[in-house]
Amino acid sequence: MLNVDLIEKMGNIVGTENISVASCELYCYSSDASQIRGMPEVVIKPRTTAQVSDIVRLAYEHNIPVTARGAGTGLSGGCVPLEGGIVLDMSGMNRIVEFDLDNLQVIVEPGIVQEKLNKALEPYGFFFPPDPGSSAMCTIGGLIANNGSGMRSVKYGTTRSYVLGLEIVMADGKIIKTGSKTMKTVAGYSLTDLFVGSEGTLGIITQAIIKVRALPKERSVIFASFKTPELAGKAVVKVLSSGIVPSACEILDSNIIRALNNYDPKLNLPQAGAILLFEVDGSEAEVKEGINLIVKACEDLASAIRTASDKKERDEIWAARRLAGAAISRLDPVRTRVYVGEDVGVPIKEIPKMLHKVDEISKEFDLPIMTYGHIGDGNLHTGMCIDMLSDEDWMKLNAAADKIHRTAIELGGTVTAEHGVGSARSEYMRLELGSALDVMITIKKALDPKGILNPGKMGV
Repeated sequence: MLNVDLIEKMGNIVGTENISVASCELYCYSSDASQIRGMPEVVIKPRTTAQVSDIVRLAYEHNIPVTARGAGTGLSGGCVPLEGGIVLDMSGMNRIVEFDLDNLQVIVEPGIVQEKLNKALEPYGFFFPPDPGSSAMCTIGGLIANNGSGMRSVKYGTTRSYVLGLEIVMADGKIIKTGSKTMKTVAGYSLTDLFVGSEGTLGIITQAIIKVRALPKERSVIFASFKTPELAGKAVVKVLSSGIVPSACEILDSNIIRALNNYDPKLNLPQAGAILLFEVDGSEAEVKEGINLIVKACEDLASAIRTASDKKERDEIWAARRLAGAAISRLDPVRTRVYVGEDVGVPIKEIPKMLHKVDEISKEFDLPIMTYGHIGDGNLHTGMCIDMLSDEDWMKLNAAADKIHRTAIELGGTVTAEHGVGSARSEYMRLELGSALDVMITIKKALDPKGILNPGKMGV
């Protein structure tokens, strides 16, 4: 698809040092953190919006697929070039363009890493709330493209809640700007919302206006142990019905507890059927009231409740929680964690039922399923490990994942609450969305008539 002349033209646009067709480098861009694979024909590392525009315009003229990529930490194959063509590595566009903290916002390029943005904001007393487990690696552009969230979405919402405006390169290379620097606007269609979560299928983000919030003065973490995950699920419903909105509400089942204790014995998490981790933040009075309400809501269901002793313990717990997915693999050296069926979400009241169904599926397929995740907003991560060399294990894994996905939909939920559709979950889009998928396909055809932007993703 790409000839020497086209590659030379692209090199002239970005500089020869920012383009590669070397097999070893192409291979590095052929996957993300999922099992999806696809080999690009060229990797390009733009540094400016103008360069992105020129490259995409050239690709449009020659019908070349273009896949934008951030840090490659995705779990759905979203940045994998299924049809070859160009991978645009956006990680070099990583500047904070403007601090506008009087207006509670910053303007950033897509390649800035989430944790680095927050470290830059901290001295000013602000933060960007979405807090995924990959915050030390993932880019803001990737978070926007997938509408990522993480542990603090219970109180603070998802990335979508913080995107005020975007600069976008469209499929034909045209540059548009959506939204505004105002906190609200109803001028026209909400195009910003359309592009958030579109996974690079409608346009390529080159700049974003991001809303930030003041850092809370106090934080505290409460541990509540339960005999079963179902009891923990009931406690979550009770807590959220009590009027308190924790900044985070996480579940760890017994297998995850063992994995984290193996990973860091100093954690010494209590062995239980499940543990809930609640974080409360705000003023000193708000935190104190939140702790009291959570304890009161949980006391009839929990076998034990305590608060973190100090900031050091709290920070260690959250650092370990971020590594829960990787820590799972430590339970059995023969088995490897496979990210399939790992991101379902259900309505809050259906959490206990979903937890029970996951346990049934685990027994049905004789496959250990380790549950953790952001239970406070109904988002459960069902971790499965298999012997990668066993065809039988792969069959069990895929069958169990399919049943988990279908169960979530049956309960009024979703097959992906934060990790994205990509190609890993595209087969479920018709089942979950029905005729709304036809509207998505129509929008895709209107904005990308040649289908060059991240083809093969999201069922469109």
